[in-house]
Amino acid sequence: MKIRYDRPVSRSAFLARRLALFALAMILVAGLAHRFGPLSTPDFVALALVAAVPAAVSVPLALIGLARLWFVGALGGVAATRALLYAALPLGLALFGTWRYMALPEIYDVTTDVIDPPAFIETAEFDQKWLPRPAIRPEDRREQARAYPALASRRYDGALDRVYEAVVRVAAQKGWRIGPTRGTEYAVPELLPETEAGETELDGAPDDVVPEVGPVPKPRPQEPLVSVPATPEGTVLIQAETRSLVLGFPMDTMIRLREEAETTLVDLRVESRYGPHDLGFGAETAQDFLHALDAELLGIAGD
Repeated sequence: MKIRYDRPVSRSAFLARRLALFALAMILVAGLAHRFGPLSTPDFVALALVAAVPAAVSVPLALIGLARLWFVGALGGVAATRALLYAALPLGLALFGTWRYMALPEIYDVTTDVIDPPAFIETAEFDQKWLPRPAIRPEDRREQARAYPALASRRYDGALDRVYEAVVRVAAQKGWRIGPTRGTEYAVPELLPETEAGETELDGAPDDVVPEVGPVPKPRPQEPLVSVPATPEGTVLIQAETRSLVLGFPMDTMIRLREEAETTLVDLRVESRYGPHDLGFGAETAQDFLHALDAELLGIAGD
């Protein structure tokens, strides 16, 4: 007579797998829609928090399934293991965001100059939805200086035009989309090469040759003749847009170049578009750009 042994089934293990798979699918779709699609940051944060709920519920259910496998040999060990793997991404993302929110200062705007940060050329209002966004206070700047001491201005022993070219080159390498600029006329090199045609016409023309067509008189300009420059003399402003590498949080950046004596001072400002906290991505973006600029201008960096 044959004895047939029926293994018990751990329903909690299979339920954990379904919940974890649902949470993983939700966070992947939300992440792709936020990084490459139309999903806004407040909606993505809300979906990420919602996805963390079934992922968190699946973990104890999966542990119960593994315990039943150990003690009574219940079927469901593979399902419980997969549940833990599926829940790792949505739950880990929520825990990572919570840890950064608690450990880093609650600020969405970081700058290398906490006293006089570069002002944005153009500003726009974005729908914050359920995320509050208070104004930046002086104590927030002091907290930023304590949290990110390495985020400081850069001074280079080079001309403004050379530093400007390096800044634009690094911005292109980082994938920053440059928007409005001011004061770029101050970044034109002082010694421009003359064209060969111009030299030939000026140097080769005899003095007694009368031009066929005389100069056309222009109308007298109306008063006032003095125009006020958009930026202070020797200052270049560059506004750009960028996103964080993985999650794609949108950020607005402002770069200010100021010529002082024989040096050029570079300041950078990075502002997250949504929420009261940038989770440290603003400081990381600024430091990454400044390190790349240091490497681009290696040999002319000052104190």
